[in-house]
Amino acid sequence: MLTALSIRDVVLIDRLDLAFDHGLAVFTGETGAGKSILLDALGLALGARADTGLIRAEAAQAVVTASFAVAADHPAQALLEHHGIEAGEDILLRRIVTRDGKSRALINDQPVGAALLRRMADLLIEIQGQHAQIGLSDAAIQRTMLDDYGVDRHLRDTVASLHSSWHVAEAARADAASALAEAQRDEDFLRHAVDELATLAPRNGEEDALSAARHQLQGAERRAEAIGNALSELTPRERRSSGPASTLRSAARALARIAETDQGPVIGQALAAIERAEEALAEAETLLSRAASEAEADPRRLEAIEERLFALRAMARKHGITVTDLPALLDTFAARLATLDAGTTALHHCEAAAKAARAEYLTAAAALTAAREQAATRLSRAVGRELPPLKLDRARFVVERDSLPEPQWSARGVDVVRFLIATNPGDQPAALDRVASGGELSRLLLALNVVLAGESPVGTLIFDEVDSGIGGATAAAVGERLARIAKATQVLVVTHSPQVAARADAHFQVAKSSGKNRAQTLVSRLDPGARREEIARMLAGETITDAAREAATSLLAGS
Repeated sequence: MLTALSIRDVVLIDRLDLAFDHGLAVFTGETGAGKSILLDALGLALGARADTGLIRAEAAQAVVTASFAVAADHPAQALLEHHGIEAGEDILLRRIVTRDGKSRALINDQPVGAALLRRMADLLIEIQGQHAQIGLSDAAIQRTMLDDYGVDRHLRDTVASLHSSWHVAEAARADAASALAEAQRDEDFLRHAVDELATLAPRNGEEDALSAARHQLQGAERRAEAIGNALSELTPRERRSSGPASTLRSAARALARIAETDQGPVIGQALAAIERAEEALAEAETLLSRAASEAEADPRRLEAIEERLFALRAMARKHGITVTDLPALLDTFAARLATLDAGTTALHHCEAAAKAARAEYLTAAAALTAAREQAATRLSRAVGRELPPLKLDRARFVVERDSLPEPQWSARGVDVVRFLIATNPGDQPAALDRVASGGELSRLLLALNVVLAGESPVGTLIFDEVDSGIGGATAAAVGERLARIAKATQVLVVTHSPQVAARADAHFQVAKSSGKNRAQTLVSRLDPGARREEIARMLAGETITDAAREAATSLLAGS
C-alpha cells in the first residue's frame, strides 16, 4: 500500500508530505483548490510523461517520491531482484524533473528508466477515473481479471507449463526436420567426401610423424652420398683412375727394387711408412664400407612418405582446413551422413512427441476454457448485482469468451476474454470504452473492483471523481462500495460527494491559500470536528448552516 507521498515544487505545491494508512482515504476541497495537482504529482512518481509545466515557478526542479509497503512475496519484490535493485523496508519511487526538460527516475534511490518505473508502479497502484488510462480495454487485462476472480491458479500454471513443453517439443521437431533437410541437400557431396576421406584415412598426429620421418630419411640420403663419394676416392671403380691404394703400392714396388741394393736407413724407413699408410687406408676403407652399409638410404620409403604428406595437404586445402583437422572433419561428415539413415526415424519420433505435447496442452487448455466459462457466468452475475445501486440499473454487463486462432495460443491458453456492456435495454453489448460514458465507466469499474476486491496484487486503488454526476442514494451506494473495497485494498478517492467522504477512514482537505506574491495549494488531514465542517460545506455550499452541520453529523454517524 501507499504509505507516504512527498511533493516538492510542483505547480502550487511548495512542500508537502502526506502519510497514509490502510482503509479508505478521501480528498475533498473546492473546485480549483488543486486536487488534480495531487494526482499529477503522483503520476510523475509513477512514470507519467515529464512536463516542465509542473515545476513551481520559482523552482529549478520538481521532485515527487511515493513510498509503498509490500509483502516479501509481492511481485514487485521479484521485479526488484530481477533488475538488481536493493530492497529495503519500503519501495520508493522517485521522479525528478528539471527546467531543461530532463527527468530522472529512481527506485530505492537507484537510477532506472521510466519504463521500469512504470512497470513497478503498475504492480503497486492503480488509478481509475473518467480520464485515467486504466487499461481495462486491454483484452489481456480482462482475461487476467476473470482468471483472478474465479479460475484455479494450479490449472493456469499447468497450462503455462504444458505450453512451454509443447514449444520445446516443437523446437526439437523443427531442428530434426532442418537437420534432415540439410543432410538430404548435401547427400551427394557428403557421400563423396566421406568415401574420399575414409580412403585417405587421416590419423591424429600423422602429419608431424611423417614430417619427422621425411626429415630423417632426407638426412640419411645425404650421409650415404657423402660416404659413397669418400669410398669412390679411396677405391675408384674406373680402372683408368688410380686411387691412393694403387699409388701407395706403386711407390712401394719402386722403392723395393732399390732397397735390395741401397743399404741406407732412409729407404727402409720410407717403405715402413708406406706400409703403415696402406694399413691405415685399408682400415679407412673398411670403416667407410661398414658406414655405407649402415647409412644405406631408402628412396622408395622417402617417396612414399612424401606422397602421403602431399595427399594429406591437398585434401586439407580442398576443404579449407589444416591436416590436423582432417580426422575431425571425417567424423563430422560421417555423422551428418548417418542422420540420413537415422534422421527420418528421429524426425518421426520428434513429430510424435510434439503431437503428444500439443494434445496435452489442448486438454489442459480445454479445462481452462471450461473454468473460464463458469467464472464468466459468475462474474457477469456478480457485477450485475452491483449495477442497480450505482444508477446503472438499465445496464447489462457481459463477460464474453471466444477461442483464439492457433498462432495466438499462449501460455495463458486459447481464449480471448472481453468485458462488454449494454447501457440501454435492447442494445447489443459492446466494448466498454465504445458504449459507456465517463461516469458510467467509472461506476462500472467500481462495481468490478467490489467483486474483485483482494484478488489483484495491486495494493492501492485511486478513484478520481468516481461519483461525478450522481448524488443521494447513488452516491451513498458508491461510498458504501468504496468502503467495502477498502477492507481488502487501500483506497484513495478524490470526491465531491459528502456521502462518500463520510465513509472515509482518513479525510484530507485540499485548499488554496492566496498570499501577497502567489497562491499555494495546502493539504491537511482533518480531525473529527474539522471533518464535520468540511462535509457540511460539501452539503450546503459556501454558507454552512446549522442544518448542514446536523446533516453532516448524521452522515458520519450512519457511516
